Amino acid sequence: MGIEDIAKQATEFAKNNADKVNEALKSEQAEGISDKLLDGAADLAKKVTGGKFDEQIDSARDQADKHIGNE
Repeated sequence: MGIEDIAKQATEFAKNNADKVNEALKSEQAEGISDKLLDGAADLAKKVTGGKFDEQIDSARDQADKHIGNE
């Protein structure tokens, strides 16, 4: 089974289970995971930039959080 087959199966699963997938993506557990990932990415970006762009990084993190999870 190649990567194309896996991608096709994943697409079909998502189409056939759209309600369940959307429900899972909007769950409290998904919100917690997305917050941890976004916080980690923001912290890394701040470290790499030496704190020069903290406000912009926080703003981008907050905007991304609005589109991911349920809060």
